[in-house]
Amino acid sequence: MTIELENICVTENGREILRDLTLDLSTEGAYLVTGEPGSGKTTLLRVIMGLRRPDRGRIRLLGDYKYAWLACGAVFQEDRLIEALSAVRNVSVIRKLTSDKAAREELSGLLPAERLEIPVRELTASERRMVCIVRALSVPADILVMDEPFAGMSENERTRALRYITEHRGSTPLVVAASDTAGMEGFRRVELSAAEAPGQDR
Repeated sequence: MTIELENICVTENGREILRDLTLDLSTEGAYLVTGEPGSGKTTLLRVIMGLRRPDRGRIRLLGDYKYAWLACGAVFQEDRLIEALSAVRNVSVIRKLTSDKAAREELSGLLPAERLEIPVRELTASERRMVCIVRALSVPADILVMDEPFAGMSENERTRALRYITEHRGSTPLVVAASDTAGMEGFRRVELSAAEAPGQDR
């Protein structure tokens, strides 16, 4: 399957965030979206997930695909965790077929055993991001979309998280927006630049 974005344009408050962006996201592909703040990284991810309709352009699903929408495994910039629940429950609760035992096994690849059963509000910022990553990978998805998934992580934590993602995503297309691109040399880079308001020189 290929997800084709063709001449995508998005404008907010009179400012063009994305201009004539064309991109093909293919099965097994790994894509790194980079760019300065305000260049439209998060906006692009929201367009891919169907959370933001482009003002112009179109998105097409090509190949043997029978639905008009995508099932997305997502890591947002904000954690979106259920604060009173444990890491295990935050993973298992989003899919009935994922038992607490299965969630515990998946999380143990990134978190110490003693951190799995306490409320996520007591976890560190990097541990919370680990939970978000495991949660995104625990549901069947047509595409994985991750917005700054490594925020707050040490170099060692980032390496482990990136390895975990690579090993668990299978052939699912992966799109990651990240400011720090260390260790992501094998990703296809999609570099965005901030657009000016109409009438400004580019």
